[in-house]
Amino acid sequence: MRPIRVRIGVLGLALVAGLAAPTAATAAPEAGGAAPAPTVEERRLDGEVPREILRRSGFAAVAPAFARGLGRAGSYREARAVVAREGAALWRRAVDRVQGRGPARGDLNRDDDRPLYWARLGMTRELRTWEPGFGLSERQRAALLTELERTSRGQTDLRLPRGHRDGHGKGVKRVLLTGFDPFTLDRDIRISNPSGAVALALDGTVIDTADGPARVETAVFPVRWADFAEGTVERALRPYLPGVDLFTTVSQGRVGRFDVERTNGAWRGGFPDNDNVSRTETVPVADPASQPQWTTTTLPYAAITAADTGRFPVYDNTSVTEIPAGGDEPVVRPDGPTPGSTAREGGGGNYLSNEIAYRATLLRDRLGLHGTLPGGHVHTPVLQFGAGNTDPATGAVTDPGFVRNRLDIVAQTRAIVGVAVSAAGADRD
Repeated sequence: MRPIRVRIGVLGLALVAGLAAPTAATAAPEAGGAAPAPTVEERRLDGEVPREILRRSGFAAVAPAFARGLGRAGSYREARAVVAREGAALWRRAVDRVQGRGPARGDLNRDDDRPLYWARLGMTRELRTWEPGFGLSERQRAALLTELERTSRGQTDLRLPRGHRDGHGKGVKRVLLTGFDPFTLDRDIRISNPSGAVALALDGTVIDTADGPARVETAVFPVRWADFAEGTVERALRPYLPGVDLFTTVSQGRVGRFDVERTNGAWRGGFPDNDNVSRTETVPVADPASQPQWTTTTLPYAAITAADTGRFPVYDNTSVTEIPAGGDEPVVRPDGPTPGSTAREGGGGNYLSNEIAYRATLLRDRLGLHGTLPGGHVHTPVLQFGAGNTDPATGAVTDPGFVRNRLDIVAQTRAIVGVAVSAAGADRD
């Protein structure tokens, strides 16, 4: 992360840094079979800012209603049905709010991704601390939490079209896009993640491109090392990558710019996640004996960076940090890795944004799709508050500049996806 740290300091380190041996992000059951305590991430719900965001978005009642539903469950099977139904309903409600369907139910701007994040944490805290009369094993509780995570993140709601064609005979392209939760919340609990806002804004939408219409389906992922080590990315993406025409993982990156990350590295740099867990190690994947140090984008980066997609510049980022073959000290390589080197940072650093890019492109390659499936990672600009609203202790949770910046980032990401689909189609032709 050295070159990025020099340019944009601690915030940049947090945004584009990397994940270690799996450690559970959730608390272990207490002695005597009591329900686990809330996690570090869930305990932030007690702050004034999360409560304000939930209240001003109309999402404050989500967790209490979920708790009442759990309370009516008389068995594990009934509880699982409640979790699946309410998790999926939260995702759809968040998407509908951002996309302008139904009442806003509050004065917080509709484009905001934070109500989904905080409402989900309210639900996971209720589920984690729930003590039903019928008894619940540690394994069953973990399965319910996994179900809630997957359904409330859109990972079970990826509805890609099959064989549909428009009036001109062109097939509808299928695009898979992922975003992230807010993070670095101990630095500023007001933080929003523009990649999460992009996912909510684009889910289920159709983009008209020069290569025909493209249907976008999205999901979001947690900022937790343990979830990635447990295979959450591969479980979510593996069923869909063989059937899409393009995919891109998206996360928040550097100030004032988009980046198409050319190379991803197999290294976790240790920056703390949302549970304040740190990991420094090789990215843990299945079949480590065949694990490469580097993977590469197959997105049409030249076309993306050449296009006029919005007010932020878009860069083809080729820089990495490596330990050269035969060496023992990290070296910055502006033009990408050298043969036989060991990864220390991909273009997107060594945090979870690099890791999701690495895992998704490694999955693409292991499925034999490197030469046929365009895919990679796009970093958005840092979503900044407006002038005069920069103090986390006294600042407002939103302001006109903050909203404008988020809307511009969302619109430009949409335009980038459209250019990528068109360029990929031209390459196939």
